[in-house]
Amino acid sequence: MPMSRRRFLAGSAATAAVAAAPLRAGQAPDLLTAAPADQQVAPEGYARTAVWAYDGTVPGPVLRVPQGGRVRRRLLNALPVETAVHWHGVRIDNAMDGVPGLTQAPVPPGGSFDYDFAVRDAGTFWYHSHQRSMEQVERGLHGVLVVEEPEPPELDHDLPLVIDDWRLDPETAQLIAGFDKMHDLSHAGRLGNLISVNGRFDPAQTVRRHDRLRLRLINAATARIFPVGLDGMEGWLIALDGMPLAQPVAVTGAFTLAPAQRADLIVDVTAEAGGTASLVTVERDGAYGIARFPVAGQAAGIRREAPNPLPPNPLPRIADPAAAPLHAMTMTGGAMAWLSEARLNGETLDGRALAQRGKFWALNGVADRDTAPFIDAHPGETHRIAFVNDTMFPHAMHLHGHHFREITDSGALGPWRDTILVERGRTRQVVMVADNPGDWLLHCHMLGHARAGMASWIRVA
Repeated sequence: MPMSRRRFLAGSAATAAVAAAPLRAGQAPDLLTAAPADQQVAPEGYARTAVWAYDGTVPGPVLRVPQGGRVRRRLLNALPVETAVHWHGVRIDNAMDGVPGLTQAPVPPGGSFDYDFAVRDAGTFWYHSHQRSMEQVERGLHGVLVVEEPEPPELDHDLPLVIDDWRLDPETAQLIAGFDKMHDLSHAGRLGNLISVNGRFDPAQTVRRHDRLRLRLINAATARIFPVGLDGMEGWLIALDGMPLAQPVAVTGAFTLAPAQRADLIVDVTAEAGGTASLVTVERDGAYGIARFPVAGQAAGIRREAPNPLPPNPLPRIADPAAAPLHAMTMTGGAMAWLSEARLNGETLDGRALAQRGKFWALNGVADRDTAPFIDAHPGETHRIAFVNDTMFPHAMHLHGHHFREITDSGALGPWRDTILVERGRTRQVVMVADNPGDWLLHCHMLGHARAGMASWIRVA
């Protein structure tokens, strides 16, 4: 039975987290196995979808550790190709960052790699493949890392919700082949035709009226930007990209969740018993539920007070942003603004030669990582980056190993982030403290854009 685009896009879901016990000192690392699997991604009645998964599920297991604890996992590669794991948003030891060619060698089929690192920040993070990530993340190689506060807020449910899209054949429910199509690489990326939450179409989480939920939203899509809103719930943003906001911000209308970004919300269910509360995404032809919460019964007679802010993480102080050196990163290329030329592997090539190599984008006139770092910093230095988008498409720029703050037009500092969305024709300036030694990737998290040239790096010597 054929599946319409509307049916593909109208999915909703919410599933409870699976906790992983903290590891004791001296304990051998638990396995995290990357292997082929199959999963019921499309609605019941369709075939199960062949995926690549961590420990047999998409997303992989929810790893929960206390703030100040350690993550210790032995990646076992049971795939037919090389792979690696990047721990996204974690201010991590450089050797554990999981970037082949920069911080480690890729793990061959049948091989393993031990990841062992401390987590100093509480919050919502995630892990995913960083080897041929446009394909491997799309196939399902991603999961959730929750670092728990010593005193978490009072809740009825703590729900990680991984939002994703899939490009499936409507007849077979299998991933459509071709993860490096020229059109996807040079345009908006590989956009899917089915939206899932936690790897499934239209599951549900039963709640009660006036229940208080923590929704840990993660955009694991390789290209899609989700405008997210609430229906039948009152909510507050309490953290972005794992970092607590100074004060909760009430959700009014839709907010943007770009690829790789996270948003923690505390929401109170206001829908009546027998009704349904929803997390929605706003498409061109209307709003669609992406997380459905059927309401059964009532938790309390009255609604609770607005939440308090979460305790801050031990982030560096930014004393005088205006005094920091400014580095411009100009994005060029893509459809309708084609590259005339760029440097690739030390050689200057024209646009046609670049396209023949699958390269359509450049950062400061360079496609792919240059031999020299974009920033060469000493530990503790403060630096500014101006992301200048001279293309016709938005880009979600992600810096490994650090967080930064946007400098707004008024000069104020925005919230801490590790991924910032730079809309076409816009310039966004951020400021960071280079306090984590190592070589760190800086790239667009529209993963097709990174594959097609939008990747650089910084060095903290």
